[in-house]
Amino acid sequence: MADFIEIKDAAENNLKNISVNIPKNKFVVITGPSGSGKSTLAVDILQRESQRQYFEMNGMTTNFINKPKVGSISGLSPSIGVSQHTTTNRNPRSTVGTVTDMYTYLRVIYEKLGERECPNCHKRVKKPADMDEESLLMPCSNCGYEMKNLNKAHFSFNTVEGACETCLGLGKTLSIRTELIFDQELSLNGGAVKTWYKNIIDYYGLVLKAAAKHYGFEFDMDLPLKNYSPEQRNLLYYGIESEQFKQHFPDTPPPKTTNKGKFEGVVTAMWRRYQEREGVSNEAMYFYHQTCPECHGEKLKKESRQVIVAGLPISEVSKKPLDQLLEWVQEIAKELEDRENSIARSLVFELKVKIERIVSIGLGYLSMERQSVTLSGGESQRLRLATILGSALSGVLYILDEPTIGLHPKDTAGLVDVLKQLRDLDNTVLVIEHDVDVMEQADWIIDIGPGAGMHGGEIVGQGTLESLKTQDQSVTGNYLKEMYVPRPKRRAGNGQKITVHNAVKNNLKDVTVAFPLGCFIAVTGVSGSGKSSLLFDVVAASAEEDHIREGYSHIEGLETVERMVTVDQSALSRMQRSNIATYTEVYTLFRTLFAKLPESVERGLTAKHFSFNTEGGRCEHCQGMGFVLVNMHFLPDLEVVCPVCSGKRFKEEVLEVSYKGHSISSILDLSIEESMELFTENKKVQMTINLLLEVGLGYLKWGQTLTTLSGGEAQRLKLAKELNKPAKGQTLYILDEPSTGLHPNDVKQLLLLLNKLVDAGNTVIIVEHNTEMIQETDWIVDLGPEGGEAGGYIVAEGTPEQVAKNPASYTGGFLKV
Repeated sequence: MADFIEIKDAAENNLKNISVNIPKNKFVVITGPSGSGKSTLAVDILQRESQRQYFEMNGMTTNFINKPKVGSISGLSPSIGVSQHTTTNRNPRSTVGTVTDMYTYLRVIYEKLGERECPNCHKRVKKPADMDEESLLMPCSNCGYEMKNLNKAHFSFNTVEGACETCLGLGKTLSIRTELIFDQELSLNGGAVKTWYKNIIDYYGLVLKAAAKHYGFEFDMDLPLKNYSPEQRNLLYYGIESEQFKQHFPDTPPPKTTNKGKFEGVVTAMWRRYQEREGVSNEAMYFYHQTCPECHGEKLKKESRQVIVAGLPISEVSKKPLDQLLEWVQEIAKELEDRENSIARSLVFELKVKIERIVSIGLGYLSMERQSVTLSGGESQRLRLATILGSALSGVLYILDEPTIGLHPKDTAGLVDVLKQLRDLDNTVLVIEHDVDVMEQADWIIDIGPGAGMHGGEIVGQGTLESLKTQDQSVTGNYLKEMYVPRPKRRAGNGQKITVHNAVKNNLKDVTVAFPLGCFIAVTGVSGSGKSSLLFDVVAASAEEDHIREGYSHIEGLETVERMVTVDQSALSRMQRSNIATYTEVYTLFRTLFAKLPESVERGLTAKHFSFNTEGGRCEHCQGMGFVLVNMHFLPDLEVVCPVCSGKRFKEEVLEVSYKGHSISSILDLSIEESMELFTENKKVQMTINLLLEVGLGYLKWGQTLTTLSGGEAQRLKLAKELNKPAKGQTLYILDEPSTGLHPNDVKQLLLLLNKLVDAGNTVIIVEHNTEMIQETDWIVDLGPEGGEAGGYIVAEGTPEQVAKNPASYTGGFLKV
């Protein structure tokens, strides 16, 4: 067996005919500046070629998978990719417990070991060990009374047997805030329905009058809502088909047309639109979730909620942070030690091992009931990593994309241990990473650079971390040789501050904290300590339109800020049609530019013809996408280059129009930095290019789909778009881990930008784990001490120097000031 994965003459994307040997069965880190070619080597070459060879070996066609641009690859193993782009399950029923199978184990444990009260003798009884699982009834061991047999399906909130009948197993019910929609003091003509405009009022006014006439009562458009009769109110709110309205006229058939008075009802129509658009609508602000009144958020039927194991029902166990749940599981494991060949014993042991793995990689603050959709990219990735470890596969190439994202330095050691365990099972662990602590533990490092995009794509260093320091070409090695020089002076601020009083949102423990304005501030702490709750769910949420105050008493000082800009790591778009050019609105300028060219005027081509989102000039075979999807049945769909336009998105007549030698398609294939010289005369385009370069995104291509961006890239793109807007007085910028995905050299560039914003009189507050960023700030608010219920307290406040001296602060221990 070969000791290396040998790649020769790789020229994919920006790689410059590189050849490299990757040692097998080792822990290998690929590092280098953002956009240097790390993902191209790991994902576009190794993972794609592994996938292609898998199909080839199984006699399946591989025409749809483009072979990477390499001379040769030898020694390749089957690969498993664990990336940030793994689509998070957006189903609200998907939880940490269900995606890891921990909840399945828990359900069987409750089926086998659960105690319940006999409805006849009221004694607590257990299911007999030898009982037939298919049996519908279970005898009471005390009085013989036969009660309903509960199996594992009765402990699932995703089955008819177990789910609460009111909320259908979601734990929440959706309601609508009618008080925000209707103003009782106004009439319809006066604007009583806040979602209606003048033309809509006139139109629906005629329909409402026709409906009232049909049912034999008056409808006055100038009558204030507070004076409406029940018939008038139910007609306006719920419409003629509703039960609320029908009760007034049970024997009158409803009108069939709008001219006759067929009116849907304001509230009814809003419910319909919300459901049709799956909650993504302009009216979403009027809807809110509240705890289910029947199950009180516990998702299950009463009979299932009353079963207990080791003193707790399954709903309470699901709410426990995993590090606390581990203690409960260990307690049960001790009780079962004397039971040989017990199914319950083996299940408890398996569950214990699963929880231990997840806790060891810094996710002990998560609970089983935590929804998958609320997990960050880093959390999802580490959760999957812990699950993979349980498979005990060997001879596999694992490819991981920055698994330390969102991880506090204190938890990095636990993650590295998991990676080493994978390696010790005779696997090759290949990690794209910027974290120096991870590099120190690696068996081998491959440094790609020296820059991003066209300035990268070369191997500039190889070896251990210490040996990189001796290699003059190594970007990472040169960075490590530099000594940290602390900032000469911390800003004191402008004398004003924003103070949050008595914050109790999520796990915050009655926190009162002040943020000095005119400063660069970091909110720090271990994962799950309450950073995002404080900054995004309290401070940022307070500036939202129609914000309802909850989770805190009040906030002082917000009036001193003219504008609040929140830049988090949420996806920019779920649409594959959205790309860098469309998001930054530069594509509109491109289209206008092309439409004005003499060739376009001569051919009758307008700006519309240069859009890949509308019919006219786009290729209709792929509808302007440049690719078509191939159904892989049991595997995810594959994107294949469109055979008609060869990936160029447009019809031939559109592609023949060129600007400085480039078609509209080839401009989309240029990186932002490469396009700089093309648009020196266009100030608007140039301004956007400069901002994107300033936030370190010059290596991205204009046509890159937004869904392929990492959380860090998406956030910096949002920041650039916000900075492109005209400045309006003092602005408060709130950012969520802006250093995500950045090489230490790129962090310096980002710090220059953020400091420039503060020097201009603004305030920047960041949630951050990167110590290089934290020690450059003026003020730190450190939360903790742990995650989940053991967090939510202010552990330390002050300058980096003051926090570094605080023995209670985990963060302070990692600061080199």
